[in-house]
Amino acid sequence: MNLVDCKNALKTLESGLPIIFPTDTLPAIGCLPKFSNIIYEVKKRDINKPLILMGSEHKHLIDYVHESAKEDYENIASKYWPGALTIVIPASEKQTTILTSNDLTLGMRIPKSNMAQSLLKETGPLLTSSANISGFKGSITAEGIALDFPSVKILGPFPWGKSSGKASTIIVWKKNGKWGLIRQGEVLVKELL
Repeated sequence: MNLVDCKNALKTLESGLPIIFPTDTLPAIGCLPKFSNIIYEVKKRDINKPLILMGSEHKHLIDYVHESAKEDYENIASKYWPGALTIVIPASEKQTTILTSNDLTLGMRIPKSNMAQSLLKETGPLLTSSANISGFKGSITAEGIALDFPSVKILGPFPWGKSSGKASTIIVWKKNGKWGLIRQGEVLVKELL
């Protein structure tokens, strides 16, 4: 297995390569935002499917949020993060170079996983996707993922902590105070009711 620790993960990421790490939901593959193409290549992912920006704290992602949605972002983020909730929100005009969506929105998440948190504190925000070959379910264990991605470094130490194995809930910002549901996962967002 191609292992890396938190301290050396940044060197791997700065060289343009991705790493795989555990989250509270499903294992993720992540890269520095400027190298987003590598995830599409490694996963064989459709270039029209956006990636998720993960951070260690919601204040680290606020600069990526468009001014019109910042208050609603703060409201939801402070209640549900860290956790299994992905927020799709209009992106700041200053951050459009990292966008992988076609509609000027950005999906964001703060995972509730000590290993993911440690990594993201070391590296800063990462663009991510689930660690599977597109179109296939994929493994939730480091050993299984290593078989699918033999050339990609995997964050250690092992064993990884327990994860749910379920995808996150995804909500989308509509307009002031209004949110829509894209995918129901573990988190029930009462602001949708």
